[in-house]
Parts: sequence; structure tokens; C-alpha cells
Amino acid sequence: MIPVTPRYNAKCKNNIRGKELLNLRANRNNSLKIVRRDKYLLLLLLPGIVYFIIFKYLPMGGLIIAFKDYSIFKGMWESPWVGFNIFREVFSSYDFLHIIRNTLLISIYKIAFGFPIPIIISLMLNEIRSRHFKRSIQTIIYLPHFVSWVVIYGIMLTILSPSYGILGDIYQMFGKEAPHMIANSRYIRSLLVITEIWKEVGWGTILYLASLSTVDPNLYEAAVIDGANKLRQVIHITIPSIMGVVVLLLILRIGSLLSAGFEQILVIQNDLTRPVIDVFETFTFRRGIELGNYSYATAVGLFSSVVSMILVVSADRLAKSVGEEGLL
Repeated sequence: MIPVTPRYNAKCKNNIRGKELLNLRANRNNSLKIVRRDKYLLLLLLPGIVYFIIFKYLPMGGLIIAFKDYSIFKGMWESPWVGFNIFREVFSSYDFLHIIRNTLLISIYKIAFGFPIPIIISLMLNEIRSRHFKRSIQTIIYLPHFVSWVVIYGIMLTILSPSYGILGDIYQMFGKEAPHMIANSRYIRSLLVITEIWKEVGWGTILYLASLSTVDPNLYEAAVIDGANKLRQVIHITIPSIMGVVVLLLILRIGSLLSAGFEQILVIQNDLTRPVIDVFETFTFRRGIELGNYSYATAVGLFSSVVSMILVVSADRLAKSVGEEGLL
């Protein structure tokens, strides 16, 4: 064995450092060439970057309000510092525990019943050979995505109102009194889930169909040659092909577990149903805007954002631990 001298080690280290510097310079030159080549395409990113800086990153400085007794007359910087007192007030209040329960229940219901439906519909549409019929179905189920929740609430009243709704007329035909489902805490959560599915199922279906369009047709031909029927093809080819998209969207849904649907609930809720569908976002809106308690609302919003980030990171690591690509 040839002994390695300190001088020899130093030469090896210098050679390695020299190669690293050369590689770094080469990478920088390549990056500059790419920027110069695609400079006009990169300019298209500028409006999006400016949007996120102005409306997403700069407002994060306002999170300091959660640690101050904020007053609109003193301003954000002159308001007295109170540390974590606002958070202690939030965590010790009955309303906080109540809205956590409501938010988690509604979000879990939406994920459990709403998440699989776009997958099922996309698998069914993928088996339709008539392109015209397939696109027509896609358009019909996608249109509600563009409908405002205010309009949807009007449709719900037209159907479910016991006095002038279709459901009330049906009950009257049988000599019975129709229940006021929109103002009944027993039915309101189910209505939230159903209307959410009806409105957003088309958007999810488009995402999965776009993923299915990238599947190699030769895989299906080989499966047919091997004697696999349609069910086997779906189980062993179609579903594994979209599993990456399924995991990605599921991670995002888990990350928004504390966002149960602000606009939907704000429009639909009333004094009778608020106790069972009051969630983080509506609670923050009411305490921050209507009552002017900006520090309290900011603390609740900050807590929700931190929990959402933890959920996304945890779900991503869990997905990678079972062999999926994940999000981060």
C-alpha cells in the first residue's frame, strides 16, 4: 500500500476545489445563456411575480399585528406590544374550540365524499369513445365552477324553500309540511358538501382527464393481448397512471383542512345554522372586519396558516415514505 502524505492530500483537495469552481462557472455561464435566449419568455413571468410580491409577500409584514394590541389610530408600529397575550386569549376561548370542531368536520366531510368523485367520473369519461359526447359531458359538469355562490344560494332557495320551492310543492302534494333545510342545523352540513361537489367536480375531472391523456396507448394494447378486461386495465394501468396527480391534489386538500370554504359558508349561513357551520374564515372575518378586533383575527389567521403548512409538509413526507413523488 502506498502511503498518502499530507502534501498529496492537499494537492487532491486543491484539484477537487478547482474542478468545483470550473463546474460552478460553467453552470453560471449556461444560466446566463438561457436567460439571454429566453428573455422575452421570462418577461411573461414578471406580472405573476409582481402580483405575488405585492399581494402575497408584502402583506405578511402585517402579521406583527397578532403580537400587538392594534389600534387603527396608532397604526401598526405605534400600537403597544403584547407578545403572545392575544394567542392565549384565542386558545382559551370557547369559540376557538367550537370553530375548530366545525372546520374539521366540514373539511373532512368534503374530502371524504367530494375527493373521490372527480376520480370516478374521469375514469368513466375516459372509457367513452365518442369524443363529441365526452366533451359535452365535460362542459356540462364544468359550468358550475364559474357560478357564484350567491347564484347557487338562489338556486337552493328555489329548490328547497318550503314556501315557494320545488321541494315544498312536492311535500304539499302528499299533504305534508316541508322542512326548512337551509335553516336547519341538521341538514346544513350535508347541503354544504353536496353543493361543493356539484360546483367543483368538473374542475377536478379536467385535471384527472389531462393526466389520463398522457398514458401510453401501447400499455392498453399490451394488456388486451394478455387477456386483461376493462376492469383489469383500469386497476393496473389507468389508476397507477394518475396516482401522482391524486396524491398531489390530496396533499393540497389536506393542507387546506382549516379552510372549509369561506365564500360558500358566508353566503349560506344564518343565525340558525351559524353554530354548526361557523368556521375559521368566517369567524376571522366577523371578529376582524365586523367587530374591528384586528389583532384577534390576525392571530387566528396566523394559527390557521401555520397549521396548514405543517399539514402540507407532513402529508408530503408521508406520500414520499410510501413511494410517491409528493409536492415539495
